[in-house]
Amino acid sequence: MKKNIGVIGMAVMGKNLALNIADHGYSVVIYNRTTDVMQEVLNENPNSGLVGAKTLEEFVSELELPRKIILMVKAGKPVDAILEQLIPLIDKGDIVVDAGNSFYLDTIRREKYYRDLGFNFVGMGVSGGEEGARFGPAIMPGGSLEAHAHLKPILEAISAKVDGEPCTTYIGTDGAGHYVKMVHNGIEYGDMELISEAYHLLKDVAGLTNKELAEVFTEWNKGDLNSYLIEITSHIFNTKDDLSDSDIIDVIKDNAGQKGTGIWTTKESMDLGVHTSVITSAVFARFISARRNERLHAKKVLPISTIKMDVNRTDFIEKVRLALYLSKIVSYAQGFVLLAEAAKHYNWSLDFKSISKIFRGGCIIRAQFLNRIAEAYEKNPNLENLLLDDYFMDIVKKGLSALREINSIAILSGIPVPALNSAISYYDAYRSDSLSTNLVQAQRDYFGAHTYERLDRDGSFHFESWGKDV
Repeated sequence: MKKNIGVIGMAVMGKNLALNIADHGYSVVIYNRTTDVMQEVLNENPNSGLVGAKTLEEFVSELELPRKIILMVKAGKPVDAILEQLIPLIDKGDIVVDAGNSFYLDTIRREKYYRDLGFNFVGMGVSGGEEGARFGPAIMPGGSLEAHAHLKPILEAISAKVDGEPCTTYIGTDGAGHYVKMVHNGIEYGDMELISEAYHLLKDVAGLTNKELAEVFTEWNKGDLNSYLIEITSHIFNTKDDLSDSDIIDVIKDNAGQKGTGIWTTKESMDLGVHTSVITSAVFARFISARRNERLHAKKVLPISTIKMDVNRTDFIEKVRLALYLSKIVSYAQGFVLLAEAAKHYNWSLDFKSISKIFRGGCIIRAQFLNRIAEAYEKNPNLENLLLDDYFMDIVKKGLSALREINSIAILSGIPVPALNSAISYYDAYRSDSLSTNLVQAQRDYFGAHTYERLDRDGSFHFESWGKDV
């Protein structure tokens, strides 16, 4: 009997995805370059129904037509290597899916290369980590619609479900799936940084203990801020270290790592001219966190001027909550503006309502208010910015003064909150009809004859007499 689908790559994500597929009644053949790793998966899961293949030739021969092959290997050259090895083994119309964290431009290149050879290549974003892969991730496939039709039943079966709806849909052609996953990860960076800044303020300004922090985040998770990241944050503050008597949060160094998707999002926003300052500030915050030794030296030699802030704890906690919620909305708004600009640039037909609904389950940024984002795009598919939706404008009205006050307290206290700073700066710039950049343009025309536009008439102008009356 030929198998329904095959999975190449038996590291944690590939193994769990294969087991997830098998759990839903599909027959699965697996392959790993190191045979011992594949055999270990089979030994650990004797009743899974998985079948192993020791060679790529055997793997391909086990699959029904059109063959459906999922790659879950390290992004970059390993993906290209496997694709080349598969070419002489597969037939026209077969479907190869890259489910790793590949850069979307690589996916565009690979999709065209395979399409020209008569094969189908799908770039598929998968979010949710190993637990999501095993029990239901958010899945973002991009490629040909025809190829997706063959994959759709499997993807809908294995994806997370919210209100009975699968957290997957066809995203768009070539690299659209991996692009949406990239922006998802960028939003994730912003979310995590905003939450960590809220923690810093609650700890150092309001003096909350870890137990009290856990209680606050548990309570927040019952309301508008309900989300996976808020939930796990409450768990973190409640967790004891296994190597000491301390809470684990107190023994973890403050140098945060990253794998690059936040950087990709930041670079892409710059290439397309889109303001994603909350996401970008989160990336920069990880950069400076990595320079721990420099920071320790700077603390000893650089002066500091701060004001001790006395706050009402209850009021302060609520203001931090309001500021965090509004800043999260700004971060998501920036991410969706980037998606909209990319759709124009790459000629993708992105359905923002469907994308926001995918994010509701399985993925790291899953949150209750994604339902509100879906509703906003259902009312107006061409919505320019989430902040312009009536529901989110109401959140702005409730949280704006709190966001201003929290930023002020943070600055006076000497607490770095770059993402919260970026959120209020973006908001003020977005609603401004008179930015100081008219001076920037005057400077550009002064030293480089770059021209300028006028408020009182159309056209481009160059002022010939700069400096003559000084």
